[in-house]
Amino acid sequence: MSTHSPGAAFLRDGSQDALAQSLFALFASSLAISLVFAIIPLCHNVVVLAVVMAVAGLAMGCIDTISNMQLVKIYQKDSAVFLQALHFFVGFGALLSPLIADPFLSDTNCILSNSTANASSNLPHIRKSLVPHHPGNLSHYDLPMKGMVVTRVSYAFWIMALINLPVPIAVFFLLYKERMVPCFNSSSHPLLSADELAMETRPTEKDDLSAAAQRAQAAGGHDDLFSCCQSKNFRGASYTYFAVHITGALVLFMTDGIVGEYSGFIYSYAVEEPLSVVHKVAGYLPSLFWAFITLGRLISIPVSYRMKPATMVFINVVGVLITFLLLLIFSYSVVFLFVGTASLGLFLSSTFPSMLAYTEDILQYRGCATTVLVTGAGIGEMVLQLLVGSIIHDRGSYSFLVCGMIFGGLAFTFYAFLLFFHRMYPKPSADLDDASPDKPAITDDTGQYQR
Repeated sequence: MSTHSPGAAFLRDGSQDALAQSLFALFASSLAISLVFAIIPLCHNVVVLAVVMAVAGLAMGCIDTISNMQLVKIYQKDSAVFLQALHFFVGFGALLSPLIADPFLSDTNCILSNSTANASSNLPHIRKSLVPHHPGNLSHYDLPMKGMVVTRVSYAFWIMALINLPVPIAVFFLLYKERMVPCFNSSSHPLLSADELAMETRPTEKDDLSAAAQRAQAAGGHDDLFSCCQSKNFRGASYTYFAVHITGALVLFMTDGIVGEYSGFIYSYAVEEPLSVVHKVAGYLPSLFWAFITLGRLISIPVSYRMKPATMVFINVVGVLITFLLLLIFSYSVVFLFVGTASLGLFLSSTFPSMLAYTEDILQYRGCATTVLVTGAGIGEMVLQLLVGSIIHDRGSYSFLVCGMIFGGLAFTFYAFLLFFHRMYPKPSADLDDASPDKPAITDDTGQYQR
């Protein structure tokens, strides 16, 4: 497996400008995350809070896209393992954040008034009345809205801001060491000396001319952060080029949408009939789901070294479909709801990084698959939650599993189309000379790179 350092890989590909743009964007975005978390407790107006949250979403989207895109660019055929590791830490953070916030949350009312005692005792009853999607009459509950606010939840946001702060500091240090900070570009030593860089970029026996030509092509497809928007990338492209991008994005639209809607509505589904799970027990379901997503991503790191990304995606989408089918069959079993939640988390865990590695591999790392797939996944996570929420409101809680079954079936269908377009995608010509820059790296019958 390749072990090239990021700085050497970018220099080798002649993409120093792309490295600078990516690192500056990551520095600004990660710093914005810390600032946003520090500001959120100070927002006393919903409009201001909405603007701050929008900035946070924009920064997180930039970090997600750039980190995935640059890992694919640097490691290329070996990127699957590194993508699995990246997304393991994403899941680990999603699992850890609620644990940090939990000590600062309270079951009592945070607004002190003369009727605070009565209001605090009413809160569990209000929650129980609000869980069904057709709440009853709540006017007899006295919940004060004015008074002195007493809450410690602000500390949770400030702790998260401090935890995140080393990230922009580390990115700035990398910028400094690579002499990309204008004020300090002559006072620092690069991470790799000239001799080390020469050793890093010198072709080895395995790093033959065809692989070097592949890297040159990949560099041409990702010259900078906005190269995917340039029309030159689409000149002479076949319809299968666009079909691979679209079907890959649709698969992640469905799978990431399932992650969002399942984690968002599994609690509401569990506490309603026919299961009627106790509220405290049902609260463990989202945590169990994210715990197994994190565990699955950890397991996928060594597995992805031995198994092709296409095979991993196939196992994932089939597993999701079968899990939803079993959840529908055993819809009256509380035990199987927990088992199915864990199973679903495992199967969904590695879908995104495996799909990303597979799609970029089909395109010989010359397309804009990373950007398109990250965008499709984000849209799916947003849209499917809204769709499922409205359907549950109109049709009842049972439709929650039916929607999941439909989305799983669509994900499998779109993946079948992706396999079809992969077969139709133009194969590298064997007639070209190995040293020709127009020849991509040699692939096997399934489009995977030979190791």
